Amino acid sequence: MRKKIVAGNWKMNLSFEEGQQLTSELVNMFKDEAIQDVVVVINPPFPHLYPVQRLVGDTAGVFLGAQNCSDKESGAFTGEVSAKILASFGVSYVILGHSERREYFKEDQTLLATKVNQALAHGLTPIFCCGESLEIRESGTHEETVKAQVTASLFHLSPEEFSKVVIAYEPIWAIGTGKTASAEQAQEMHAALRSHLASKYGQAIAEQTSILYGGSANPGNAKELFGKPDVDGGLIGGASLKSRDFIEIVKSF
Repeated sequence: MRKKIVAGNWKMNLSFEEGQQLTSELVNMFKDEAIQDVVVVINPPFPHLYPVQRLVGDTAGVFLGAQNCSDKESGAFTGEVSAKILASFGVSYVILGHSERREYFKEDQTLLATKVNQALAHGLTPIFCCGESLEIRESGTHEETVKAQVTASLFHLSPEEFSKVVIAYEPIWAIGTGKTASAEQAQEMHAALRSHLASKYGQAIAEQTSILYGGSANPGNAKELFGKPDVDGGLIGGASLKSRDFIEIVKSF
């Protein structure tokens, strides 16, 4: 059975005190609600990783994730953080290829393939993001665009390596805009992605790959989104900064 995953991406938000308060609330709510069979990943900015890890501790079902990692193993790369360093801090997941990284930092498919390799080499689970702009969506080439992103950055992996990857579909036109892809649109793209994975790795691996929805999911629409057969959870932005909203999304399964 595929993992059900809800990952919270804090992006570049929250002071130390705010991050500690949010994490404490999330961990306590998660325990109080006795949530089972859902993997929760908290992805704070780098400086929060260690203090968040201390609060998460050994809470079953809750994991620490990073928002990015370097394509380099180590060395004189000021300002970068390697997968090796992240793993040493207890990080389990890492978001790679987020649309903001692609747009603002010009990360291309080749670079992302190398980052994926680094993450896997150090035991991190990549949450690999792919998605299309409004212009591409309206042109009708959205499926081809997203499949090409996956092919270029992931299809060099062996079946064993690929089985450790999580995919997050981001309709870029629905991030931070208040717009949301309909549950039907999300299902259509997720099903197309799963079919594409099957063409490379076979149906068994495609069926076990978790594909998350990375648009503007919230407590009001998460249940419908997560109810679709090929939507296995969400990569949550703004709503992950509010503990009750985030836990309600987790409970939507």
